[in-house]
Amino acid sequence: MLSIDGVTDLWDQLLGAQPDPPGMLVLLTAVAGFIAVAVRPVWRVARNAVTIAHEGGHALIALLTGRKLRGIRLEFDTSGLTLSAGRPTGLGMILTLLGGYIAPSLVGVLGAWLLGGNRITLLLWLAVVLLLLMLINIRNLFGVVSLLVTGAIVFAVSWYAEPETQAAFAYAGVWFLLFGGVRPVFELQSLRGRGRMRDSDADQLARLTHLPALFWVGIFLVVNLIALVAGAFLLAGQWLPEGGLSL
Repeated sequence: MLSIDGVTDLWDQLLGAQPDPPGMLVLLTAVAGFIAVAVRPVWRVARNAVTIAHEGGHALIALLTGRKLRGIRLEFDTSGLTLSAGRPTGLGMILTLLGGYIAPSLVGVLGAWLLGGNRITLLLWLAVVLLLLMLINIRNLFGVVSLLVTGAIVFAVSWYAEPETQAAFAYAGVWFLLFGGVRPVFELQSLRGRGRMRDSDADQLARLTHLPALFWVGIFLVVNLIALVAGAFLLAGQWLPEGGLSL
């Protein structure tokens, strides 16, 4: 068992700020995050992380709006499904549908804010906790395996890796979510344009609100682009000269 001193040290490590990472590390992880989203073979695998955040967004908003969460499925093709019970119309359902496509980008902004304060360990541990909470509601084998593997990797990095490795991992993950929140919106509209995805989040929102599905696709895109700019601004101070941006 941990002693009181051990618990105190662990708590200090969790809440304390880590040293500033090298500016080049922040820049290189931004490039790595962009490549992971832009290169199709890499994206096909890495997209699972975006799907986890997407379905987690649906689930969280459903609970916050008083809906009952029935379960979450994560599929091998990187698609997902979140089922909740409650009124099929109304603000709660609208917000639940809206939460999916913007969740990865908003998680990225939260991560950027924590990294801006050098709370690298806290960020990694929060990720582990959220993955474990999501695991409780997973209803298929691939989803369980996907979350266990992802959680194990994040935990191993947070517990065993050197601070430099933790920083590189955390920054790359946050950049990936910031960039990765944008691409699925274009993929969604591309599929809709070919007559597929007729029951997408945007189309369901259109039926609930009587606003065009393209309007909701635009909302997803605008929110995620704003999140990308905000997240990049929060992280930019880590590689800019002291004093930050100047005109």
